[in-house]
Amino acid sequence: MTVSVFDLFTVGIGPSSSHTVGPMRAAADFAATLDRRGLLTDLTAVRVDLYGSLAATGAGHGTMAAILLGLEGHRPDTIDPEDMDQRLAVIRARGQITVAGVVDVALTEDDMVLHPTTILDRHPNAMTVTAHAAAGHWAQTFYSIGGGFVITDDDTVTATNEPDTDHPLTFNSGQDLLLLTERYGIPISAVMLATEQPRHTEAQVRARLLHVRDVMQACQQRGMTRDGNLPGGLGVRRRAHEWYSRLTAEDPDRVPEFAEDWVNLVALAVNEENAAGGRIVTAPTNGAAGIIPAVLHYARHYTPAGRTDPDEVAVRFLLTAGAIGSLYKQRASISGAEVGCQGEVGSAASMAAAGLAEILGGTPEQVENAAEIAMEHSLGLTCDPIGGLVQIPCIERNAVSAGKAINAARMALRGDGRHRVSLDQVIDTMRTTGHDMNAKYKETATGGLAVTVAVNVVEC
Repeated sequence: MTVSVFDLFTVGIGPSSSHTVGPMRAAADFAATLDRRGLLTDLTAVRVDLYGSLAATGAGHGTMAAILLGLEGHRPDTIDPEDMDQRLAVIRARGQITVAGVVDVALTEDDMVLHPTTILDRHPNAMTVTAHAAAGHWAQTFYSIGGGFVITDDDTVTATNEPDTDHPLTFNSGQDLLLLTERYGIPISAVMLATEQPRHTEAQVRARLLHVRDVMQACQQRGMTRDGNLPGGLGVRRRAHEWYSRLTAEDPDRVPEFAEDWVNLVALAVNEENAAGGRIVTAPTNGAAGIIPAVLHYARHYTPAGRTDPDEVAVRFLLTAGAIGSLYKQRASISGAEVGCQGEVGSAASMAAAGLAEILGGTPEQVENAAEIAMEHSLGLTCDPIGGLVQIPCIERNAVSAGKAINAARMALRGDGRHRVSLDQVIDTMRTTGHDMNAKYKETATGGLAVTVAVNVVEC
């Protein structure tokens, strides 16, 4: 089933879509269910159990804090990041939360029960919330499956923008997508636009995508104005502000020779904001959130189409990227805890490469080739964040992968669209590679850089 572009690009908060955004959504859904069932009046306690990767790296990702806020009824797309610390300070001082804004129960981060070595069958990111009331208890298990998507044991997906499965342009593979472009004589962006239109007019789709673009730009601008160290104890300093000051002086006219520097800067700025818990666009995850804005920046400033009509370029770019992202979500995974960083940064690079290839005038076959190239050379990428924080190697990895996406698009446009490895084959390979990957390289902070580099001497 084709995944909506508005489920792949959602407004939320940092530092992680699967460990912050997803758990907050799950907790808010649980609180709303308690309210609907009339279970709040005699509520006496709430218990939270975290499993697998959520337990192993939850502290560094702000998982427990996100759950507390979610149980109070806050949601990642509407909560003000500036108010979060203040509200959490009140919760910690009182030792209790106000469930759904109605009833006070005792609960803090320290009360949550961690099971880092227990992996539930459905997904490595699992959490069970149990409500105790005078008449008994009610529990629900949620799985945060990447990109802010949450499912329960009955496979209910909390995303709300799924396209109509009966739509004639729905696609489930790269081959399906190419056949649709050939049958209707339209580009990939137009296919994706058509899948959105049963619920939204074309004008509404464009307006919402431009809002996504605007939030991305606001995020990168905030990242370029802030300095100091990122939270979490690693002592990682923000670099985007200093880079921005130097680049604006060195390149006031945006000449092409500085294009790569600006791409790197945008990726760093976005991911520094993400690491600081700021407002972010999940694209398709928070850990990979800097890649698409950085390559979109390139498309807008360094291509003829972008300089002529930046709004149209943003819409087409995001639609094309969303079409490719839907394939990764359907056929594999975008969860670092499930398939490693190839599912996050690799997917984002593939999406961005496809978006840029279309903006550069590529045929659908060349666009598919660009997406394939970017992922083929991201296969096996591990997720090994130092200290469980979305900082090292995540921030620099976004900049490097943005450059990879641009290179993949340009390589594809030098060809004619024919290539030996299809996008479907490389997506399937990514999925099997992720399943074969040792668990310590899948967002547990128990392998790779996370154990090789001593935290107290980290330099980034």
